[in-house]
Amino acid sequence: MFKRLVFRTTKHNRYSVTAIVGAILSEVNDIEILETKNVAEILQYPVTDTAVAFSFMTFDLDTVVEELRLLKSHGYTVIAGGPHTTALPFEMLKLGFDYVFLGDGEENIVRFLKGERPENRMFDGIKNRVDLNKFPPICEKKKLFMPIEISRGCPFDCGYCQTPRLAGKVVRHRDIEQIVEYEKISVKHGKTIARFITPNAFGYGSKNGVTPRPDIVDELLFKVKSTGVKEIYFGTFPSDVRPESVTDEMVKVVKKYVNHNYVVIGAQSGSNRILNLIRRGHTIEKVEEALEILAQNGFYAKVDFIFGFPFETKEDVEQTFNFIEKIVKKYNSKIHAHTFMPLPGTPLASVGPGILQDYHYKFLGQLAAKGILDGYWLKQEELAKKAAQNIKLKAGNSF
Repeated sequence: MFKRLVFRTTKHNRYSVTAIVGAILSEVNDIEILETKNVAEILQYPVTDTAVAFSFMTFDLDTVVEELRLLKSHGYTVIAGGPHTTALPFEMLKLGFDYVFLGDGEENIVRFLKGERPENRMFDGIKNRVDLNKFPPICEKKKLFMPIEISRGCPFDCGYCQTPRLAGKVVRHRDIEQIVEYEKISVKHGKTIARFITPNAFGYGSKNGVTPRPDIVDELLFKVKSTGVKEIYFGTFPSDVRPESVTDEMVKVVKKYVNHNYVVIGAQSGSNRILNLIRRGHTIEKVEEALEILAQNGFYAKVDFIFGFPFETKEDVEQTFNFIEKIVKKYNSKIHAHTFMPLPGTPLASVGPGILQDYHYKFLGQLAAKGILDGYWLKQEELAKKAAQNIKLKAGNSF
């Protein structure tokens, strides 16, 4: 048994770490939970009763490997979870992690800390998905608060996305009464802005996570408002919306409660050919239909687009640019830009990094100059290269 578990935290894993810490402290009493952004701090703790936990994205792998080597050279037990580990668990064991955690981590981290040690060194949270209602989305003991996760899982199969692989394709919802109780706790600690984590906010409460249930969302937001929160953000990051779930009735319900006049919509391309290739599951016509409904109800959209797919043609790009110009002019849309990143475990993992051309820089630069574009697309171009390289990394080569 370990006396302490130290999480190596980054700006990319703060939400997941909070959820795991909350789960641990709801089930295990005799353990010290620590977080650090500096691996050197971990070395002050005794090796024999300390475990170190990593949860990371593919583009962080090179840094993780360096720190793993350091920790293992001192004899620490080191475990790993998160998107990259779920996609490539055997490779992570070969790199030197003692145990790996796939998919949902709440139940399995508790089992690990209570002494369970599977022979294959894998804790499988894919075959055995958790009930969100069994674990808190926040950690009051450590005063760790974050947007409340209200749904987990995605029924779609977008070729670039790890979510259905990490969280499963069966959508699970946290019960309204439980969400309300955790909002009350948050408000008690001065957290009076309500945000939510869900792959599709307007799908909350539905069996498939897509078909809108405005009656259920109305009940949710009404009861959340009654907890004393001063602001509600629903349909904004990290609770984006798929275009299929935008209906007039749903938008009217949301408008009664929220403190924002925009909704984040995932479009990803203005080319139906590309949308089909990336298995997005909708057309540009469906995106425009959603934008029209939002506009009729006084909302504008921040629309996500992914640029640089290695298989897109100049014609695909021109169609996307034309579509963007149209929705900016007609619906006052703003654009959130991404550069394609290949991620392990996804259908597009092997196609290579996103490639931006001069015409991308020119067009996106013009949008940015007009104040209608944001996003980390420039940074993601570099991260995409790292991700493509890290997917190919195996134990023993170049480490």
